[in-house]
Amino acid sequence: MALSLPRYARAGLRHALAAAALFTALCTCAHALEAADVAPLGGDDFDAKSAAIDKLIATHDAASLALLKALADDTVTATDAGEVLVQDGADGQGAHDAATGQPVAANVASSAQPITLNNLLRSKVAGAVSGLQLASPDLETRRAAINGLLKNPDPAMKPMIDAARAKETDPALKRRLDTLWAMTALHDPNAVTRLEAAKLVAARRDLDMYELLRPLLAKNASGAYNEPDADVRAAALQGIDALDAIQRRSEIAGTLFAGLSLGSVLLLAALGLAITYGLIGVINMAHGEFLMIGAYATYVVQTLVQRYAPGAFDWYPLFAIPASFVVAALVGAVIERLVIRHLYGRPLETLLTTFGISLILIQATRMIFGAQNVQVENPSWMSGGVAVMPNLILPYNRLAILAFSLIVVGIAWSVLTKTRLGLFVRAVTQNRRMAACVGVRTARVDAWAFAFGAGVAGLGGCALSQIGNVGPDLGQSYIIDSFMAVVLGGVGQIAGTVLGGFGLGLVSKAIEPFWGAVLAKIAVLVLIVLFIQKRPQGLFALKGRSAEA
Repeated sequence: MALSLPRYARAGLRHALAAAALFTALCTCAHALEAADVAPLGGDDFDAKSAAIDKLIATHDAASLALLKALADDTVTATDAGEVLVQDGADGQGAHDAATGQPVAANVASSAQPITLNNLLRSKVAGAVSGLQLASPDLETRRAAINGLLKNPDPAMKPMIDAARAKETDPALKRRLDTLWAMTALHDPNAVTRLEAAKLVAARRDLDMYELLRPLLAKNASGAYNEPDADVRAAALQGIDALDAIQRRSEIAGTLFAGLSLGSVLLLAALGLAITYGLIGVINMAHGEFLMIGAYATYVVQTLVQRYAPGAFDWYPLFAIPASFVVAALVGAVIERLVIRHLYGRPLETLLTTFGISLILIQATRMIFGAQNVQVENPSWMSGGVAVMPNLILPYNRLAILAFSLIVVGIAWSVLTKTRLGLFVRAVTQNRRMAACVGVRTARVDAWAFAFGAGVAGLGGCALSQIGNVGPDLGQSYIIDSFMAVVLGGVGQIAGTVLGGFGLGLVSKAIEPFWGAVLAKIAVLVLIVLFIQKRPQGLFALKGRSAEA
């Protein structure tokens, strides 16, 4: 007797059968892998493992991509019988067969051992996982995937990249995908494809592309080129020549910036010395310790801000700048009043006395802060750098110090040329006796000028704390270079000190790549001695009756 069902029941049954058929088809499609495809993953043969992973990448169906993701997550195991399993869930208790997708018994899953991959295979799998994200609907996900693959291109990823290029709609990502495709197509069997790839790689103007283009020009043991096509070799050679030109420009620009950066540091160290040495004629061997005092004042301000106002840490340099100037200026005023003023006109005794003062200041710092270096951290806005060329990054802290040194020079110039104190300083510098005859209190001017010069050195210490170690011996590294900058530029001349500081920095950094840092210093010293022999007054001669006398 035939079973009769209502019309709506028969329709529901048809829908259910169709859904079941569709589900079966999807499962069959999702698990189109065969046991022979995945079996090498559980073995010890590296080449077989690599070939199996390459096949998974080339297939890039749902089952292959899922297995690659599991390999990246270290959730793939192998049994003694050679079955490759994928763990299910975070607890790893269940598992299913990697080829068929069928669940396996719990005792089989628990007895399986993890599959190990070396670094090369892990890199290949990681690239494949990034390739999975090339088809993501999210723009940022695709951008991150392309960036990751550009850092480590793999020719095995070419099928995924081809598919992504055909579907990508964003113009910027399409151009980057073109470059990525070129990087994976350099070893394509088709010479036309290799030529197009070589041209795209060369056009990227990226110094990292050296390692991709050089093999095209290499020769094998028999003396023949690895790349048989002459047009491809010509495109690779053209790209390498362009990269060499970029490298040379980057090196020149880097040397110039390094010289300006060193010059800005020397300028901050020498500016205060130019004021005191030019005015009073004192050879102050303790001038470097004013740099050290300014650096430690910055450290103290940083510590106080971290303790009492941690939310304002990024702005602690705004508090450290005036603090370093005031502290160094006060110490300079005390030293001038107690010691220096009694030694005017006796340069040898002044040199020995100030050297002794420098030792006292160094030892006092060791007793207060300890002999070890202290850590001064950069605020967030001074961390990192800006990339101006493919192989040149300018650190923000160096750029800030360069700008800061020019600001300090502008302030010092304004004080000496636009204020009453500056008028008195210039008068005493040019002719001390005549200035005293017209009512200028030269002793007070000496004290103010010495304190101002010490304060400027403190500002230099504040800047130095952002790029190097802060320790008791900080100032000893800059005292000789400071004197050379002052003597080269002309005693008491701010413009000469600026040119002297930057000139020394540029010349030193230009010589260092050839002779090293030590020989570069010696060479700079010899050049300065020869220059002074021809022009004793320096770049800018001091005008006035005292100078002429």
